[in-house]
Formats: sequence, C-alpha cells, structure tokens
Amino acid sequence: MIRTTLSFLLFPTLLLAALSGTLLDKHTQKPLIGAKISDANLSVFSDQNGSFDINSSAPTLFVKAYGYRPFHIDMQKLHIDDNTTNTFELEPIEVKALYLTFWAANTTSPRSKRLLKLIKNSDFNAVVVDIKNEYGSLSFLTSFEQADSYGAHENRTNRDIKGFMRLMKENNIYTIARIATFKDELQAARNPEYAIRKKDGEIWRNHDNMAWVDPFDLRAHHYAISVAEEAAKVGFDEINFDYIRFPARQGLVYSKENTQYNRVKAIESFLDLAQQRLQKHGVFISVDTYGNICWTPDGDNNIGQTISSLGAHADYLAPMLYPSGFASGSFYFEHPSEHPYAVIYRSLNNMYKDIEPKRVRPWLQYFKDYAHKKREYKKYEVQEQIRAAEDANTSGWMLWSPSSRYHKEYFLKEE
Repeated sequence: MIRTTLSFLLFPTLLLAALSGTLLDKHTQKPLIGAKISDANLSVFSDQNGSFDINSSAPTLFVKAYGYRPFHIDMQKLHIDDNTTNTFELEPIEVKALYLTFWAANTTSPRSKRLLKLIKNSDFNAVVVDIKNEYGSLSFLTSFEQADSYGAHENRTNRDIKGFMRLMKENNIYTIARIATFKDELQAARNPEYAIRKKDGEIWRNHDNMAWVDPFDLRAHHYAISVAEEAAKVGFDEINFDYIRFPARQGLVYSKENTQYNRVKAIESFLDLAQQRLQKHGVFISVDTYGNICWTPDGDNNIGQTISSLGAHADYLAPMLYPSGFASGSFYFEHPSEHPYAVIYRSLNNMYKDIEPKRVRPWLQYFKDYAHKKREYKKYEVQEQIRAAEDANTSGWMLWSPSSRYHKEYFLKEE
C-alpha cells in the first residue's frame, strides 16, 4: 500500500503539491527500487523501500521503471487527506513484440488485422510501428511544421492514428514507435547544408540511394526528436530510435572531426536532448544497435555506439542479434546462422558486464538467412532465438520480419 501526503501552497502562478509515496510491483507487491518519477522538469528516484518524495505543480506525474509499463499519476484525483492511503502499483511486462511495417500500420490493412488476431491468440503483447521511415516519410499527419513543409506527410499510411492507438490500448498492447533517426533522404535533400557529404562536396547516398543528415548537427537532433514528440503525444509507450549512428562508411565529410570521441559524444548529446524533451510525456527510449556491439566493448565500430555510452543515456538497448549478420568464424562457427541459440545467448551474456539484463531487449531474425547457407528461418530457428533471449533474462524481445508476415502456427497457444 502507498501512503500519499499532499500539501498545497498557493502562489500567484502555480499550485505546488508535495507528494510522498511508495511504488509496488502489481503482482508481487514488492517495492520498486530506482524507479524514476518525473514531471516536465524534475525527476526523483524511489529508494530501497520504493518510497519517494517530489514537489510538483504538474497535473500528471510519470513513473518509469525498467521492466514495467509506463505509469501515470493523476495528481488531481489523489486524496489530500493525510490519513488517506493510496496504492500505486506498476504492471510488469516482458515485451514480446512484432514489427509492423510503415505501410501496414493502420486500422484497415489486412496485415494489421492478422497481426492483431495473432496477438490475441498468442503470448505476444507489443508492436513496433514505423513512425518515420528511412526515406523520411511520416506515417500520420503531425503538427510538426518543418516536416510538413517537406511533404513528409504526403505518403502517410495511417489516416486514423487516434483510432489505431485506441485499438492498441483496448487490447492492452504495448506500443513502440520506431524512428529512422539520421538516415533521412527527405530531410537531407531539403537541408544540404547539414547532409553528410562526399569529399567532392556532393551529398552522399548509400547503397539504397538514401541520404543521411549529419549526426553532429543539432538541427538533425531537433528534427528527429520533434517527430518522437509527435509519437509520444498520441500515446506510444516507447520511442525506438533506429539509425541513431554514423554510417559504417569511411571517407565522408562531417561538420566535426570524425573521431571516436566525437562520434560517441554526438550520440550521447542526442539521447540527452531526447530524454529532456520527452520527459513530459513519460515514454521510454530505446536504441537499436548492431549485433557486434556486444563484442567490441572498447570501440564504437566507427558508428558512435558503445554499450556503456548508450546505456548511460537510453532506457533500453535493442541489439540486432540476427545470426545471419555475424561473419563466418564468429563464435568459432563457420556459419553462425546455423546456431541461432548460441549466437543470441552468448552475445547477450557478453553485454551484461556493461548493462543490466532488464535493460536489454534484442531484435531477433524472422527472415531467410542471406549470408551463409541461405537457410529458411522457420519455427525451430525462431523459437531457438526466443529461448535464448529468455534464458538470458532479457526484458523481452522483438521479431524483425521486413514484410510483417508471421506464421501463426509458430506461436499459437496450446489448448
């Protein structure tokens, strides 16, 4: 139980409430240690007893604890009697997510309907939805004027974002908004002054003819975070930043010297700004990383990411541990894709000296092996990856199917 004491001090411009309380696990009734309680500007953390004190004039406080759903405290509904006991219980969740493509994430698409049906008849409880794709298109109409002026909304695929989010909430689905961060053809083409360039001065584009914005440039930071705010406003539980890195390509021109120190600091600065601006929405922040980050503790793989730096500034890390993504000879296997359990389990355990397991949620492979023996990844391979993630005590896992096609017979609950 939680004892909540509210005292109000009336000032000319604000009503200040002093809140004391304790946070509990909804299922075990154990206290939650180190949970973050915030308004737009202030944060405190619960102690060893799950207790906290905060002074705030905000009508709503947000609670974030790793491994739990986001929780909101409506200050206007709390009893102010010192003898009143209130219960603040957070619901634990082990995220089991399906990726839903930019083109399918709406209330009318057949693929979205099939995915919802699968969730209802399986252990899945979350979806990852593209909000901004690699081209720079936004999936729904936002109030972000800069993106609108570029036409980012013209190819939107969700004409009823409120209805979509309502449908997700009605089914108790944890919602993750995926944002392609620095890979953004639309933004780069409209702002060549901070696009990544080749040495001859032309805008650089990668193998799929997409330009990137410079991760050193604060204008690129503000742009992506403004999109994230739009996703938070409509009710997403978590913001997932993908392509939050430098391109894995040498010889490109940036606004700062391209050193490991500078790269890592640029990504850290982005995440700090994201945490600051998203704090008033109470959403979690996760970061996608290459799978080999698990095996390079001292280097950043030339992309600005290390486990320790990301872990210090994001809530969750999402390593893309696709067995096909590891080179021949990795883990002493000629073909790592033939050993899905070992690749996932060993990689995760190798991360844990730098980050807690409850803050790791890997991407798992749900597509054909493209690098080794071209093996089809079917029920056995998929379930072996899931088993490895669960044996490694992660906070969950996410399945990456580029087409969002999933085989229900792999996952249906046994009668």
